[in-house]
Amino acid sequence: MTGAEAADKVRRRIDALWRIEGARIVAVLARATGDVGLAEDLAQEAVADALAQWPESGIPRNPGAWLTTVAKRKAIDGWRRAARLDERYRDIARGLQDEDAVAWEPLDDDVLRLVFSACHSVLSREAQVALTLRIVGSLTTEEIARLFLVPVATIQQRIVRAKKTLAAARVPFEVPEPNEWGERLGAVLGVVYLMFTEGYAATSGDRWIRPDLANEALRIGRILAGLVPREPEAHALVALMEFQASRFAARTRPDGTPVLLADQDRSRWDRAQIRRGEAALARADALGRGRNSYALQAAIAQCHALAASVDETDWAGIVLLYEALGRIAPSPVVELNRAVAVSMATGPATALAIVDRLGSDGALRGSHLLPSVRGELLARLGRREEARAEFTVAAALARNDRERAVLEGKAAEA
Repeated sequence: MTGAEAADKVRRRIDALWRIEGARIVAVLARATGDVGLAEDLAQEAVADALAQWPESGIPRNPGAWLTTVAKRKAIDGWRRAARLDERYRDIARGLQDEDAVAWEPLDDDVLRLVFSACHSVLSREAQVALTLRIVGSLTTEEIARLFLVPVATIQQRIVRAKKTLAAARVPFEVPEPNEWGERLGAVLGVVYLMFTEGYAATSGDRWIRPDLANEALRIGRILAGLVPREPEAHALVALMEFQASRFAARTRPDGTPVLLADQDRSRWDRAQIRRGEAALARADALGRGRNSYALQAAIAQCHALAASVDETDWAGIVLLYEALGRIAPSPVVELNRAVAVSMATGPATALAIVDRLGSDGALRGSHLLPSVRGELLARLGRREEARAEFTVAAALARNDRERAVLEGKAAEA
């Protein structure tokens, strides 16, 4: 194996490792240092060391423990240089005296502490979301920027400022007291939702879905719902994630190729998970505060989960749910999804008018979503040349390799 091949192998291994274990590595470091921003910086420095050393030395047997140990040593070195040898230094140093004693066994609730620390009220909502997606969701700044349709530089600045603010405010690494939940719960739920969304439909990379990220979001959501049983938003978000995750096994072929909704084998949908989704939505409804945005999205997902086929789906009901969602949480994506439901309920012509209004408003500029939907509607109307052009544009804008391939295939078939 050449040096370049070894380096590429290490880079791919670290990318995969970070997506799976990155949040827990940062959480362990945050517990040790008491500083979320410093923990993320130390972890990235350890990753840089791995990229430099592993092509020559080989990938260690337990790479997560290696990264954690190296990052902790960097913390000690920093404290030593700053002449701050305190109890934190002595505790960590004792744990490093025996190399074999270093165990990669992060506590499950460390990640929850990390989420709450990153969602502290000293940060703006935008900063909370960006920082948490970076250090908990292990998303790149490019992926986060695409989620919010803003420049990468904007996200980078938000993350840097957020880490400095947390450090200046001496935000503790802990789950807040019950009387402090209200001010942070909405932000935490929003971040969990975005984590799951990225796992359900990856914005970039060579995988259409990232079950590891989605399942971590669902795990955190279940913990939150257990901690705040009287909060309907938490139960509704869990319901939404349960319904959506129930389809994972049918959404890709063994080689990772996407399987679209109309072609999915519904016998492979996880019926136990669907039942859990129904129970969670029922708990949210039973609290009697009306349906919030998560509950409305969960109800839409429930319509799909319970339908025997695309043709037997209650599309008229889904249109009504999207209309309600658009009133309480308006966004171009919600309106685009409503257009898709309208196309199934009443035909593509009406839906095309909705999509064209979105286009004329400049909504979703730079996103592949609008030309993708427009291409589908034009194809159904028999306007194949126009459909081919839209699919071609959508493919060029798509950042996910699998989605791009699907759109290129549609352009070729139009």
